[in-house]
Amino acid sequence: MTAKLIVAPEAEQDVAEAYAWYESRRTGLGEEFLSCVDACVEAICRTPEMHSVTHESYRRALVRRFPYAGFFEFAEGTVTTYCVIHASSHPDKWRQRLP
Repeated sequence: MTAKLIVAPEAEQDVAEAYAWYESRRTGLGEEFLSCVDACVEAICRTPEMHSVTHESYRRALVRRFPYAGFFEFAEGTVTTYCVIHASSHPDKWRQRLP
C-alpha cells in the first residue's frame, strides 16, 4: 500500500532551486534531477520504513545519481517530506527544517 504524501513548501523550493542550478549547467540535467527525485519519492511512499531513522523520528532517503537527500517523517500512513538538501550540507541546515 502506498503512503499518502505531503511535501512542505520548503522542500518544493529546495527541488526548484536544485533543478535551476542543474539546468543552468547543462540543458536537460535539471530534468534528469527531477526524474531521480520523483523516483526517490515514489520509493519512499511505497516502503517508507525501509529508510533508517536519522534523527529522532525522521528518516533520510538518498536521491540516486545526485548528491541530494530527502528528510521525511512517516506516521499514520502519511509521509511528510520536510527538505531535499545537498548531502554535504551541514547537519544543522536540515535539522532546522524539521518540526
